Amino acid sequence: MALDLSFLADTFLALLTGIPLALQLAATSIIAGGILAFGLALMRISGRWWLDGPAQIYIFIFRGTPLLVQIYIIYYGLSQFEILRHSFAWPFLREAYWCAVIALALNTAAYSAEIIRGGLISVPAGQVEAARACGMSNTVLFRRIVLPLALRQMLPAYSNEIILMTKSTALASTITLMEITGIAAKLISASYRPVEVFICAGAIYLAINFIVARLFAGLEYVSTPERRTPSAMGCASETRKECHV
Repeated sequence: MALDLSFLADTFLALLTGIPLALQLAATSIIAGGILAFGLALMRISGRWWLDGPAQIYIFIFRGTPLLVQIYIIYYGLSQFEILRHSFAWPFLREAYWCAVIALALNTAAYSAEIIRGGLISVPAGQVEAARACGMSNTVLFRRIVLPLALRQMLPAYSNEIILMTKSTALASTITLMEITGIAAKLISASYRPVEVFICAGAIYLAINFIVARLFAGLEYVSTPERRTPSAMGCASETRKECHV
């Protein structure tokens, strides 16, 4: 069956209205999850069991259970507790938007914490010792040596997590939020044409994630100048004459 180009165009325009909500969900949850992930990563590398243990349990639970289940538990399950319904948090917890943000943030924090931890422990011990020998305090050492080097190491993995979270906002449609997938489901129920609708929805997600991937590729390019030309590092250790032989 041939695709109806007119219907595709109308569908595409309708789905575009869901982009702001999808991006808002992704940005809010990524920022909140990133802050929580940084704390969890510090707990993991603290060397203290009473900090490392709870962080490991948290990460195990949220990485080991489906995100959709987590969204359902937060949206449908928390309302079962009377103490929560009478708490200051209830105005937020009764809103589908904030339940989705909480679920997405808690989920991405578990994955991001391990990415951040991997970046922190990848910093060469020799550079840390050299900085300490120069008289740097722990705060200055972390800010000027450890954190910049860790960020460079974890950018590729963290870019994948950002892309996954952007796609995961589609699950917010299961709790009545009208982002891209929510609008797509509404259009399908009205037109009974899922192929055209999902083609348009997929194209929009593909375009968004292409932009995200290129932004992170640019960050990698800027933060790792020594990796821009594979031969640069070899030539740096030789004279100009030797490099051109």
